Amino acid sequence: MKDELRYKYKIKRKYFQHSRREVADGAIADNFLALFADKNTFFIYNSFGSEADTKRIINSLISLGKCVLLPRVEGDKMVAAEYRAGDELKKSSLGVYEPTAPAYEGDIDVIAVPLLAVNSRGFRLGYGGGYYDRFLKDSAAVKAGISYDFQLTDEFTEDEWDEPLDILITERGIYRFANNADA
Repeated sequence: MKDELRYKYKIKRKYFQHSRREVADGAIADNFLALFADKNTFFIYNSFGSEADTKRIINSLISLGKCVLLPRVEGDKMVAAEYRAGDELKKSSLGVYEPTAPAYEGDIDVIAVPLLAVNSRGFRLGYGGGYYDRFLKDSAAVKAGISYDFQLTDEFTEDEWDEPLDILITERGIYRFANNADA
């Protein structure tokens, strides 16, 4: 069932119209930056393909002097590595551009998470590798999903290993989930 939903939402994202997508990406960036203006350290995915764009957010955070961390897969786990404007990114076996800096060991204020879909309880449908669920498991950071509004659905239920989001940021606004109303 989840594999069918992954396919469905990849297709929906792929055909989300270009001009509407650009407007939506701008609104998502504005919502994200306004919500987290007081935070300093951000672990944020480096968008690719049809994912909600994070490049505008990353560039804005860097220009504001914030610490930006990007994910890098090492074996079966994901680590955070600092990224600064102009740093080299290397294409991974998964097709994602990753930082080459050493793994970051400090505190993280906000983790921005990619997704294919998210339900009303804050559980995301990811790509199926479990990297983000393992990374989020013991983190005290605010867990913020970034997506287009049409990706919010109750077409699936979570599994026991799935980690919930605190917040979902879309072009239409910010959704707070019951598992962490303080985020």
